[in-house]
Amino acid sequence: MRTIHPGQLDWRLLGDARAGALALDLEPSAWRTVHASAEAVAQVLASGQVVYGLNTGFGKLANTRIASGDHAQLQVNLLRSHAVGVGEPMRPPVVRLMLLLKAASLGRGHSGVKAEIIALLLKFLALDLLPVIPVKGSVGASGDLAPLAHLSLPLMGEGMVSLRGQLMPAAQALQACELAPITLGAKEGLALINGTQASTALAIDALFAADQLMQAAVVIGALTLDAARGSDSPFDARIHELRGHPGQIDTAAAYRALLAGSEIRRSHLVDDERVQDPYCLRCQPQVMGACLDQLRHAAEVLLREANAVTDNPLVFRDGGQPKLLSGGNFHAEPVALVADGLALAIAEMGALSERRIAMLVDNAISGLPAFLTPEPGLNSGFMIAHVTAAALASENKSLAHPASVDSLPTSANQEDHVSMATFAARRLSSMVDNTVWILAIEALAAAQGLECHRPLCSTPALERVHAQLRRLSPALVQDRSLAADIEVVQVWLRSPDLLGTALADNMEELRSTFARLACTVAA
Repeated sequence: MRTIHPGQLDWRLLGDARAGALALDLEPSAWRTVHASAEAVAQVLASGQVVYGLNTGFGKLANTRIASGDHAQLQVNLLRSHAVGVGEPMRPPVVRLMLLLKAASLGRGHSGVKAEIIALLLKFLALDLLPVIPVKGSVGASGDLAPLAHLSLPLMGEGMVSLRGQLMPAAQALQACELAPITLGAKEGLALINGTQASTALAIDALFAADQLMQAAVVIGALTLDAARGSDSPFDARIHELRGHPGQIDTAAAYRALLAGSEIRRSHLVDDERVQDPYCLRCQPQVMGACLDQLRHAAEVLLREANAVTDNPLVFRDGGQPKLLSGGNFHAEPVALVADGLALAIAEMGALSERRIAMLVDNAISGLPAFLTPEPGLNSGFMIAHVTAAALASENKSLAHPASVDSLPTSANQEDHVSMATFAARRLSSMVDNTVWILAIEALAAAQGLECHRPLCSTPALERVHAQLRRLSPALVQDRSLAADIEVVQVWLRSPDLLGTALADNMEELRSTFARLACTVAA
């Protein structure tokens, strides 16, 4: 059992929660704060004050007073009426993150919920008891209402869940796990569905994937550079220090470490008629470095949001007296903007990779056999594999259109500007998929190109990457379908095995260099 401190979640804990069931408990002082917050709500309600969401309707119905005998039913009705999501269920890693984020937010003691609700959320996470949450239906304000309603209904024994991978009604799962459903009190339903936990979880999940994507793109880009007999001069540290962008400096260092000691590079230091390489080779530090800076900014904002209290109204004490303040922390604009930035970075990684594939298959630029096949004409080689990459890159360009600029008023114009953060974050998963497939095609093309320079070898790190690629996919001697090869390589690119291959043999300089490219791991 690990103890968590609300407001102090870190990337390691988020990664562990994303990966699987996790037994967690709040620190004792947090539980005391939670109890005090719940007592404060009871005091305010007993005083007869009119407070939004406690004894009023919601949204445009905020001016409707609710009788004291209906306060609990108001919260139940809220969850039921707001559970109107549609589409495929959210993936288990995202749901696990939602459970953690919601428990941690409520655990900061400004939401006025009883401790049993937080404890049950944590039990769901520990048992891998995952609510079935349709992925569509939130505009990212006033909170992720529909997704969080679907997250919360099973706490009452309603809705559907997945228990260790098996789909069943929530009531049946609670009984199987010997858990009692909760009974909601005043404000508790509102605290559960107000918040940014769905959009934040989707964005965090995508950031983990983009972090791996960044490192894979640098490794495969270096492999392509050597396959194309590119120059390593554009990666000289002095060039990048003069510009000063941290991401550019760090990515250039990673390329230098990967490219050091290549026999292929040494073979064309003299009498190479090419003066400069195409941008897709030469400007990799500038493009990938800018993407890295975007990822780092997203990591900073999303970790802050993961630790935030984002429901409404919020419980405070003024001079010992309880006070509930109504505001707008549920508005997910910070998440929307960084998700849009992530979309641009992911699209650019794929776009640059597609350009490198195009360069490799064009013998007029690369100097390699046309379409990387020994007998062009009889064989088409990588011709249509590049077409697939182009299709994926084009799709990413459409998906990269910013979602945050497209607000539609809701709730009879009471909620007249919304963030669209949930879609902004949701579409990132598809974009990552597209970019990984593009990189898989590039990896296969680069491996083919590298072999055209034999008996010369690349660097030890890149030769290990090449050898692993050949274990996954044999050389393309004559035409065959590459669909299965692309699929197996994309799986490898998503895994830590790629860096494990490249960074083997305790290459400390290379390891420390790549550690600077990671955004979502604890220091």
